Amino acid sequence: MGSLLFTLLSFLLALAILIAVHEFGHFWVARKLGVKVLRFSIGFGRTLWRWQGKRDETEYVVAAIPLGGYVKMLDEREAPVPEAELDRAFNRQSLAVRSAIVVAGPLFNFLFAIFAFWLIFVSGDIGLKPLVGSVEAESLAAQAGFEVNDQILAVDGEETLTWESVVYALLAQSIEHQRLAVTTEDESGRQRVRWLETKNLHQMAEDGQLLLRLGLAPKRPHLPAVIGALLPGEPAEQSGLQVADRLLSVDGEPLASWSAWVKYVRAHPALPMQVEVERGDERFFVELTPAKIESEGKPIGRIGASVQVPEGLMDEFQVEVSYPPVEALGKALQKSWDLSSLMLKMLGKMLIGEVSVKNLSGPISIAESAGKSASYGLVYFLKFLAVVSISLGVLNLLPVPVLDGGHLLFFLLEAVKGRPLSERFVEQGQKIGMLLLLALMGLAFYVDINRLLG
Repeated sequence: MGSLLFTLLSFLLALAILIAVHEFGHFWVARKLGVKVLRFSIGFGRTLWRWQGKRDETEYVVAAIPLGGYVKMLDEREAPVPEAELDRAFNRQSLAVRSAIVVAGPLFNFLFAIFAFWLIFVSGDIGLKPLVGSVEAESLAAQAGFEVNDQILAVDGEETLTWESVVYALLAQSIEHQRLAVTTEDESGRQRVRWLETKNLHQMAEDGQLLLRLGLAPKRPHLPAVIGALLPGEPAEQSGLQVADRLLSVDGEPLASWSAWVKYVRAHPALPMQVEVERGDERFFVELTPAKIESEGKPIGRIGASVQVPEGLMDEFQVEVSYPPVEALGKALQKSWDLSSLMLKMLGKMLIGEVSVKNLSGPISIAESAGKSASYGLVYFLKFLAVVSISLGVLNLLPVPVLDGGHLLFFLLEAVKGRPLSERFVEQGQKIGMLLLLALMGLAFYVDINRLLG
């Protein structure tokens, strides 16, 4: 219950931030260009909180349905406008002004992502070095010649400092190339180029297990099953376990590592187990029953304990990615551009059927990601916000009526035609756009539910 509440609150916080950023773009540019803003709303439906600005006369609202927001401007098409304020009506503005106001929403989403990545790069981002821990026999990785302890230096010439950058590079480059040159370095320092076949790579990424599908597993430290911390009131503490206890076996099965212990606990929700414990010179058994919680739609076990990590153990496996402020800005711009391009290319491939719609993420998946990233820390949550902000920017620029890109399309047609489009044409376009948007949302929900049901 606590985990679900945390996920929900993280999701709502993420939505509030990203919606506010997007709508503030429209609001700020409209105000700067002399258009009167009547209402700035985060959410739709019943008003939960309202404040009336004294200077600007703008009504600021937080509404009950947090799946969007809007900026309502003075407009003759919606209500009569006093003659004295006609010059402040949105519909009376030039095409350039109206276009600037519309494009400002997605633009602010991109600017937010750039700022978030810049902040991460300046403060330093800790990631896992792309060291190969194992190579599955007869897999694509094995066919390419990858070996245990190889470090992946670059994918198609793009430097890869962490496993995260490896995955992004593989996805981005494979859209245009059937074979990728992956530069590796072995333990002796010798560099080689591995040619990796990328056919069906995007299908491999549908469940987030791209590396596993390729036959690669990251190299990880071997952690013995030693308790590092206990959560108050959770099963581990209630059973009598203490910090620094070494777990030797469970139900008669020896425990070789902490990961083996975690795997066993997760597979036995609400089932009592006998755990052999070593505490100093003493050995004894405790009975422990993991709590039953839901994760990705499936019941798993949890005991409320974390592993003891010896000091310096992770130094071999981690790398800090940080840059001076000016260089960090360039890296943030490049990262945002690369992600935007990847999303657009993936959408295009989905439309022509070359990429499965299973790569879509709906509200359920986004909420889960919000909760997970927030639980990992501020840097991870910032990354999540940046990626979703770019997604919102890209989505809103699609030429679909009701979206910002649809408004820009209408403005383009108006410029070509030389006069405003008819209200009937715009209205019909809005209806079609709404149907397309609802269909996309329905598809995303369907994919989410299928993912939950396995």
